[in-house]
Amino acid sequence: MNEIDTNERINELEKQLSAFPKGSLVYKNINGKRWPYLQWTEGGKSKSQFVKEEDLDTVTAQVEQRKALQAELREWKAQSRKLLKAKTALPHSHEFSTNVRTGESLRRFSSSVLDYRKRECYQTLHDFVYGDIQDRVFILYGLRRTGKTTLIRQILAKMNDADILRSAFVQITVKDTLAGINRDLKYLEEHDYRFIFIDEVTLMEDFIEGAALFSDVFATCGMKIVLSGTDSLGFLFAEDSQLYDRCVFLHTTFIPYREFERVLGIRGIDDYIRYGGTMSMGGVHYNMDQATFATPKSTDEYVDSAIAQNIQHSLRNYQDGGHFRHLQELYEKKELTSAINRVIEDINHRFTLDVLTRDFRSSDLGISARNLRRDRDHPVDILDRVNIESVTENLKKMLEIRNHGEQNVSIQEEHSIEIREYLEALDLIENCPIETAEIDAKPIERILFMQPGMRYSQAQALIQSLLKDAQFAAMSEHDKSVVVERILQEVRGRMMEDIVLLETLKAADKQRRVFKLQFVTGEFDMVVYNEKANTCAIYEIKHSDLIVSEQYRHLIDEDKNVKTERRFGKITNRIVLYRGDDLLLDNGIEYCNVEEYLKSLG
Repeated sequence: MNEIDTNERINELEKQLSAFPKGSLVYKNINGKRWPYLQWTEGGKSKSQFVKEEDLDTVTAQVEQRKALQAELREWKAQSRKLLKAKTALPHSHEFSTNVRTGESLRRFSSSVLDYRKRECYQTLHDFVYGDIQDRVFILYGLRRTGKTTLIRQILAKMNDADILRSAFVQITVKDTLAGINRDLKYLEEHDYRFIFIDEVTLMEDFIEGAALFSDVFATCGMKIVLSGTDSLGFLFAEDSQLYDRCVFLHTTFIPYREFERVLGIRGIDDYIRYGGTMSMGGVHYNMDQATFATPKSTDEYVDSAIAQNIQHSLRNYQDGGHFRHLQELYEKKELTSAINRVIEDINHRFTLDVLTRDFRSSDLGISARNLRRDRDHPVDILDRVNIESVTENLKKMLEIRNHGEQNVSIQEEHSIEIREYLEALDLIENCPIETAEIDAKPIERILFMQPGMRYSQAQALIQSLLKDAQFAAMSEHDKSVVVERILQEVRGRMMEDIVLLETLKAADKQRRVFKLQFVTGEFDMVVYNEKANTCAIYEIKHSDLIVSEQYRHLIDEDKNVKTERRFGKITNRIVLYRGDDLLLDNGIEYCNVEEYLKSLG
């Protein structure tokens, strides 16, 4: 019996078995009488279902048929395993140009992720692998530690023996070339391999200019080819030049709160603020390493390797390096990676500056100062004495002089614009505009980061380095930590606003606009405007689990409501998103739990 006949028979038997009831027929003694039940094991637990007397003969026959089919299936799978061992030995007698895994080694490679929870995008990859799409390659791309290789391993872990027989996983290194992978794919094609997964394919310097090889040669011959890699920009360049209309894209970089909670098994908006952006929190159901954004050093290493070098590598290999535009001089001076890092830091530092200059002067600071003074165990009055002007000025100076002594080429506005274009292409940043109540007024740019952990880590490090005011330095270490934590609460509050804005924006359909709305004094943290219905919902976003009337004072401000409805239609909902339980107040203000809100966006 050959491999094709074996696979077809296994598939046919599995399809037949799916139509029969699970389990075995057992009898239970209840009140002295024997009653028939179907009994089976599911999720490690024994389950049973009562069988009615009129159905007993039919169920008995079905159980017997199922047992016969299961016995036959075991025999066919045993035959399949023999073929698997024989076929596994065949490629090993061939010297591959690249690192190719086949056969039983794929089982070992994928077995450890069998019980991992799956990201939402898993189904898209699964549908391509087993679907009817032909003549195209699948591009699985995203920044480091966003789950690309794990998705592939999960697909392999769920494969039956018949499909594993026809699968190969290729691990690319910087030494590999298209010529080498071409030789290996030809060999695999000759031996009837159908499912090919090629990891880190963009490491090949000639990938961008020769990527059509995968779609035009091998995908058209019936191979299902999945290309993955961290060089996201390289895939976009390849799609533009070589793979146009011949690829299916799946981007893994954006990890919303609902996935962070469900996949990692960790609940809480504050953990998402600290670590969100990668699948490496050290959670129960995913990568078990240290959180990527746990320390300033690990954050800097991630920015450098996953983002800055990513962009530089792609530009170097696209059109023979002819797409650097204004960044050419920075590249030639070997300062492009540093420049990209500085633009990212600058965006995040200006976010921190905005927190300090806005929140330190707002009523929130007064509330913070009062809370610190009234603390029963450790009252602190430092926020009454700290020189806010000095702290803010130090931050401004730091932004201006940062790294200037190390630069041979100063970063101009055109450099920053082009770098930000690439950051947008990587799905790392997105603009959520700030609108005003004035009709026809131009919106103000507001940059949101897809990876909150990166922003929080950099803001945390910057604040701790800045708070060296003379008054502050004279405090005890305990009091310093109390004040730093209170200021970081302000940062987390602003970041929670950004997270809600970003995820609402990503989930909104074409009929809805999402933005912040500012007035001469005060603002709505978020407005969702339904253009078709000409209605809107207005939101305040509070990093608190308490209900305080001051939180929604803008939502019930008659003047602000009138100006809003004049431009954005009737206000249908007034909502405060916070960290407490859902509650509807007598005045119509809705309090909604922010975590439940974010999960509802899926």
